[in-house]
Amino acid sequence: MNGLLEKIYNPDVLSCLANLSNDEVFTPPEVANKMIDLLPKELYLSDKTTFLDPCCKSGVFLREIMKRLLNAQMPNYEEKILEINQKKLNKEKLSNEEMKYEQKLQEKIDWICQKQLFGISITKLTSLLSRRSLYCSKNANSKYSISKFNTEFGNIMYVEVKHTFKNGKCIYCGASESEYGENKRGEELESHAYQFIHDENIVEEFDMKFDVIIGNPPYQMGDGSGGQGSSATPIYNLFIEKAMALNPRYLSMIVPSRWFAGGKGLDTFREKMLHDKRITKLIDYPNSSECFNGVGIKGGVCYFLWERDNEKKCEIITIENSKKEVSTRYLLEDGCDIFIRYKTALDIYKKVKPFMKETFDSLISSRKPFGLASDFNDFRINKNVDNKKTECLIYGNKVIGSVKRNKVIQNKDYIDKYKVYISFAYGAGEGFPHQIINKPFIGEKGTCCTETYLVVGPFNTKQETENVISYIKTKFFRFMVLMRKNTQNATKNVYAFVPMQDFSKQWTDDILYNKYNLTNDEIRYIESMIKPMSDKEENV
Repeated sequence: MNGLLEKIYNPDVLSCLANLSNDEVFTPPEVANKMIDLLPKELYLSDKTTFLDPCCKSGVFLREIMKRLLNAQMPNYEEKILEINQKKLNKEKLSNEEMKYEQKLQEKIDWICQKQLFGISITKLTSLLSRRSLYCSKNANSKYSISKFNTEFGNIMYVEVKHTFKNGKCIYCGASESEYGENKRGEELESHAYQFIHDENIVEEFDMKFDVIIGNPPYQMGDGSGGQGSSATPIYNLFIEKAMALNPRYLSMIVPSRWFAGGKGLDTFREKMLHDKRITKLIDYPNSSECFNGVGIKGGVCYFLWERDNEKKCEIITIENSKKEVSTRYLLEDGCDIFIRYKTALDIYKKVKPFMKETFDSLISSRKPFGLASDFNDFRINKNVDNKKTECLIYGNKVIGSVKRNKVIQNKDYIDKYKVYISFAYGAGEGFPHQIINKPFIGEKGTCCTETYLVVGPFNTKQETENVISYIKTKFFRFMVLMRKNTQNATKNVYAFVPMQDFSKQWTDDILYNKYNLTNDEIRYIESMIKPMSDKEENV
C-alpha cells in the first residue's frame, strides 16, 4: 500500500505541468473535475462502472475518478487512514478492526485500478506520467505501485503505432507523409500516430464495453502546408467520433470550439454534433485562457456531456469574463444552420431573421477574388500606375504595387468598378469588446488585390461604396458577423446572418437598432461585445 495509504493519494504535480503546445494541452485538475462533475454521481457507487481515457496525457482524469470511486464506495476513507497512519507514526498497535480496514481498502484499490479504470496514452512520456498519477509509480508492476499488475503498463496502455499513408496522407488522421512519413522525423520526435484512432482493434485489447469515455484529445496535425494554426488539420473530431462508435453510456471531452462553425475538415463532424440531441450539457469558454490559463486557442474551448440513452434539450453554459450565461435549448434553433453560442445573440438573431431574405454574403467574393494567391509578387512596388490601360494598382499583404492587367486571372471586370476591400484574416487578440473584422477601405477604379483581401461589390458609384462601408463599420453589422465567426478567418460564409440594406443611404447603429426593434438590454449587449472600429486598417 505504498503511496496511496501513506500519502492519502494527493499528488499535486499535475497542477504545475506546463502545456507542451496548443495541440497537446494538459488538463488542469480543476478543469478535469468540472468535467467529471457532469457525470451522474451514482456511477461511482457501483463497482461495475468502467471508465476509459483514450488520450491520456497526465492521467488527471483517471486519478480524480479514482478519488471519487473510493469516496463513494468507502466513505471517509481518508479520515480513517489518517488516524491509522498517525498510530503507526506513534508506534501504537493497530486494532484488528483497523488492520481489516487497511486490507479492505487495499482490496478496493486493487479492484478499482484493475477492473474499473483504463487509459490509452498518446505518447510514451504521457504513459509514464499517467501511471505515476494513478498508480503512484511509472511502472504498474513495481514495488511502489499502489496496485500490483503483471505488466509495467497496467491498465494504461501505450503501444507505438505508425501512420498508414495513401496519396500522401494518413488514412486515419490526415497527417502529411512529407512531415510524418518514415525517416522524416528523428528518433527523438514523436510520430503522433495516436493509438486510439490508428488501431482499429484497440479496445478489443481491454475486452469490455466502457460506461464512460472521458478525456482531452490532441487538437490538430500539420498537413504539410505550414504545420500549425490555420494550415493544420483538426483531429480532435476523430477521437470523439471513435469514442461515440464504441457506444459508451456517457462521453465527455474538452476540445476547441471551432467545430461550432465547421471549417477545415469539420463540416461533416459539425453536422453530426449539432443534430445529435444526446449532447445534454455544453460548457463553452469563448476565451480559452479562462479555462486553460495562459493558453490561447482561437475560438475558445468547450467541453460537453453526451448521453447515449437520453435525448433532450441541452443545458448550455457560456463563461465569459468570469460571468455565466445559461440557457436550455437545442444546439440548432429556429432553422439556424450553426450553433449560436450566446443566448442573447440568439434572441437578437430571431428578431433579425425575418429580414434575412437577402443577406450580405451575396456581395462577398470567394477567396482569391482576382485569382491571385497571397504570396503573388509579380508586380512593382509602386503606388503609381504608368499606363492605366495595361496596368492597375494591386493591394497585397502590407504592400501596394502596380501589376499588369493580364496577370489578373478572374473577375477582370471588377478592376474598373468601385468595390470594398476587407482583409480575409483578422484576430487582434482574445476577449471582448472586440472589433471582429478589420477596417474596410474603398477599392477605387483601376485596382485589384491578392488573396489577402476579399472584395465586397462591385458597385456603380463611389457614394454607394461609401454607404456600404458605413454599414460595415456599425457595431450591429459586426455583431451579426460574430455569431458565425469563431476563428480569425472571415470567409463569405461569416456574413450570412447580416441582412442586406438599401445602400442609397448611409447607416448608423441607432438607425439599425430602431429598424430591428432591439431592446435597451439587447443594445447594451451588442455594445459590450463590439468596440468602435479603428480609424486605420490593422495588419494582423
